[in-house]
Amino acid sequence: MAATETHLAIEAVWKIESARLIAGLTRIVRDVGVAEELAQDALVVALEKWPQSGIPENPGAWLMGTAKHRAIDFFRRGTLIDEKHQVLGREMAEREMQVPDLAAAMDDDIGDDMLRLVFIACHPVLSTEARVALTLRLLGGLSTDEIARAYLVSEPTMAQRIVRAKKTLSDAHAPFEVPRGAEFSARLSSVLQVLYLIFNEGYSATAGDDWMRPALCEEALRQGRILAELVPNEPEVHGLVALMEIQASRAKARTNASGEPILLLDQDRAKWDRLLIGRGLAALDRAEKLGVARGPYSIQAAIAACHARALTARDTDWPRIAALYEQLARIEPSPVVELNRAVAVSMAAGPAAGLELVDALKDDPALKNYHLLPSVRGDLLKKLGRKDEAREEFERAASITRNVRERNLLLDRARACVD
Repeated sequence: MAATETHLAIEAVWKIESARLIAGLTRIVRDVGVAEELAQDALVVALEKWPQSGIPENPGAWLMGTAKHRAIDFFRRGTLIDEKHQVLGREMAEREMQVPDLAAAMDDDIGDDMLRLVFIACHPVLSTEARVALTLRLLGGLSTDEIARAYLVSEPTMAQRIVRAKKTLSDAHAPFEVPRGAEFSARLSSVLQVLYLIFNEGYSATAGDDWMRPALCEEALRQGRILAELVPNEPEVHGLVALMEIQASRAKARTNASGEPILLLDQDRAKWDRLLIGRGLAALDRAEKLGVARGPYSIQAAIAACHARALTARDTDWPRIAALYEQLARIEPSPVVELNRAVAVSMAAGPAAGLELVDALKDDPALKNYHLLPSVRGDLLKKLGRKDEAREEFERAASITRNVRERNLLLDRARACVD
């Protein structure tokens, strides 16, 4: 195998295995930053040796074995005793006794380690931005440059964000464990929020030249599927996976050949991925069979399912969608949910009914710089024949959005109101 092909293969292996590797190491060294350094050391050795020796039959096990040796050396040097003696306590005083324990411990159940890593990456001591960056870094295996490009910031800025996040966890002595009781629910909510933020940034990029960033959608969906297997009895995990699967199914229909956006009602539904829709409906069914009241992700998945089941836009069950948004508003009230409900009401009961709800949101400070408010209002005004007002709304929406493709679409809609 050529050196270039080998390096590409190593990158693929790293993306698959890095999270499990870091998870296993973090349980031992109790420091996610140190664990990542040890894992990176194993990667460096692979990059040096595999081009000559070839990729091992089980590359994940090879990396883990190499990382074990690095971790054992780390213990023997005594650096962990110097830096972490208060955490590790008396057991670490006798290093020779600790080394075999370390090797054995590295073979413990990897599922538990992965779940712990998920929770530590989304620890509440971190800002939301830091949680997103660390999740992509530790669980997604993305490089700092890849994450920086996805979020349109410089690589040094993203690197600093990630370094600060790891230092914050270390300074807080964040335990590498799955929380229990009420804390588990709160932390799981944070994990789901982070995954959905990553997915949404890929699904509708907030800024830049591209309407979508599919790699982020794929990464969030991959991590969601893993999480669903780690905590199979949590309905909202399956609800989120269902929502992401169904939304991801529309990817090929959401842009034209030149990358310009195509709105939901104008999409060619023959291009929707029926396999992803099937997976999403199965995940939604799995969530509902757990027998508890629907949470926000499950409700949003049920809304997405209404679109997925409609063979044409005309077949969409808008009254049901409006009722689901009303249910969502009761358990998770927000002006954005109300705006979405207004759209559903306008489709079910006419644009005048929808505009009445939208106008009630005009002065909400939370929507002051939310471009979809004037965009929706413009659409409803146009349907009512109030084209001059609609044009002004589309132009205002275009001035607010930071996504180039979306701005062009809104300006096109404004120009259409003049014809």
